[in-house]
Amino acid sequence: MKLIAVYNLKGGVGKTAASVNLAYLSSAEGKKTLLIDMDPQAASSYYLSAEADLKSGDVKSMVKGKFDIVDNIWSTAYPNLDILPAGADYRKIELYLNDLKDAGRWLSNFVKPVKKDYDIVIIDCPPNITLLTENIFRNADYILVPVVPTVLSVRTYEQILEYFSSYRLNKEKLLPFFSMFEKRKNMHNETVRSFARKFKESISVIIPYSSEVEKMGIYRAPLTAKRPSEEASKAFVKLWKEVKKRIS
Repeated sequence: MKLIAVYNLKGGVGKTAASVNLAYLSSAEGKKTLLIDMDPQAASSYYLSAEADLKSGDVKSMVKGKFDIVDNIWSTAYPNLDILPAGADYRKIELYLNDLKDAGRWLSNFVKPVKKDYDIVIIDCPPNITLLTENIFRNADYILVPVVPTVLSVRTYEQILEYFSSYRLNKEKLLPFFSMFEKRKNMHNETVRSFARKFKESISVIIPYSSEVEKMGIYRAPLTAKRPSEEASKAFVKLWKEVKKRIS
């Protein structure tokens, strides 16, 4: 099982769109795929029409190892694609991780019951740096980082690299790629070129800005399933092919 996180410290960079579309493309190839929504905003869950049925104390049980992940996984409308939906109470995960002795191994232990059931697990991460995201950094096999081609978004990626260096995390896990690219903008074009020169680990595929991606909330479906001929859909297909090369 490969554990792939989709993360950025900055919100609004196309993180959830990438998570949902890559999970769908993985499943469409026949790979048993689990999408874990760890973002309290639960956008991935919404796109795939899944809703967490969390009761009082469930998040605490999840962190303490008394939560049955298998019983809370939803099937989706797509063969081979399941989802573990998020809920607003996921904000409390930090509180309970603080009290956990072996907090650094929590994610690995959390997914252990389904390790043999899935080929690919994709995590839609919350946009922050906390004990949870540090846990994801340590336990994920790879971390995809969508970057909008702007100065502030590139700076955010540099901050992520600094964080990895400070905490001696494996920077080779990081796989940045550009998202929400607008080719008519000179700044976007120049930023892409300079970023590729500076960060050799970057994936060359670029996801264009598209109103169709924004309509995923209306479709409540992956764009790659609903509108496969769209330019953005084709870009997600290319991205998934590149990701497969890196993780194989």
